[in-house]
Amino acid sequence: QVHLVESGGGDVQPGASLQLSCAASRGYFSRYSMAWFRQTPTTNREFVAAIAYSSDDNGKIYYEDSVKGRFIISKDNAKETLFLQMNTLRPEDTATYYCAAQRYALSDYTDPRRYPYWGQGTQVIVSS
Repeated sequence: QVHLVESGGGDVQPGASLQLSCAASRGYFSRYSMAWFRQTPTTNREFVAAIAYSSDDNGKIYYEDSVKGRFIISKDNAKETLFLQMNTLRPEDTATYYCAAQRYALSDYTDPRRYPYWGQGTQVIVSS
């Protein structure tokens, strides 16, 4: 079982940037599909971005439409860490951000029910 811990959230103004990190443990990090989701007190957990598992360590990347061109998902297999670079932040990006993992590939990378492993979240607040 993999354990996930998010960090890097904060309180910033619109247009600012943040980089979120998700540190994994237990090893074999490269064998998992990885994703970021976000959730507010009034919304269900929403897909943000994902990196699909690939045997050649070059899996397909998926983004929710509202973050395309602003957010970049990446990972460092050697350090067993997933990243989300968040640029041009908007108030509507305010949420608690969670990382998630599933061993190998998934049929639907946007469905939180497909991910059995979750971190505890890091809060992002974008407000002027």
